[in-house]
Amino acid sequence: MRKNQVILIAALWICLLSAIVRADVVELKGGQKLIGDIVAEKHGRLYVDVGVTVIAVPKDEVLEYSYSEANEPSLKSQPQISESGKGRLYYTGDFPKKTIEQCVEDVSEAVVKVSSPAGMGSGFFINEQGYLITNYHVIEKETKIEVTVFRKARDGFDKKTFKNVRIEAINPFVDLALLRVEDAGDLQFRYVCLGDIDKVKIGEQVFAIGNPLGLERTVTNGVISTTNRAFEGLVYVQTNADINPGNSGGPLFNLAGEVIGVTNMGYIFFGGLGFAIPVDYVKHFVDNRDTFAYDKDNPNTGFRYIQPDGKRNKTKPKTDN
Repeated sequence: MRKNQVILIAALWICLLSAIVRADVVELKGGQKLIGDIVAEKHGRLYVDVGVTVIAVPKDEVLEYSYSEANEPSLKSQPQISESGKGRLYYTGDFPKKTIEQCVEDVSEAVVKVSSPAGMGSGFFINEQGYLITNYHVIEKETKIEVTVFRKARDGFDKKTFKNVRIEAINPFVDLALLRVEDAGDLQFRYVCLGDIDKVKIGEQVFAIGNPLGLERTVTNGVISTTNRAFEGLVYVQTNADINPGNSGGPLFNLAGEVIGVTNMGYIFFGGLGFAIPVDYVKHFVDNRDTFAYDKDNPNTGFRYIQPDGKRNKTKPKTDN
């Protein structure tokens, strides 16, 4: 073997070993090892970025774990994923801005297709336990709901459809629904973090992912036209990113990969007019999900209300005159 070839092979091995040495290591009680970047320690779990996905590992299954010197946790150097409050179902984050291409690579698996006998829309997971957000009008008056998840594979995406989907809460007034996939088994879902509408600026770039007209995983981009467009007593985020039927319930992202709105309407014959429900409405809805809890046997759920009893005494009330 030539001397130059030996030097080249040695250099490649050094690079490979250096990469391994710099990686964080998680050793499981079953003897397996995960090598990657530990991006967060929350809720009794380690979140490990292994390159193609982020794996949530319960700490009671971990024998030991260690950070590399290069990846020692730092508030300045690493994005911080945090739960927004005790008992809440969603996460927030502090992430640097990236290109749309990089963001799509990170968040696309969290966006799903939501189907019912009445039609189809989009949605997105807000945690690894299968809770997801969509529009109320996507599932309106339906109980047979399916959620299709797109997982990255070697040659594209693998589709998996879950048919045991529970309606957790609905709020028709703001057009939001909280669903949960219940037949996932041990599968941990990829999820997205919720942003802060107060930090959104007019003119900043955004993008949407959804299933317009049945075209799965479609990405459209644009800018924020305004953050406070009023319609029928509610405030909407307006964008010139294309929003079409089938996008409903899908996420509108900023360039940090955070959800800043839920797309819910657009004008088909007028381009550049798309609207999304601000993410703060989503947070309020999820935080108060018990108030909006869905129960198919409860006539007071959602859009049906029991009328009060009619007046039993039909006589006119007496007056002093």
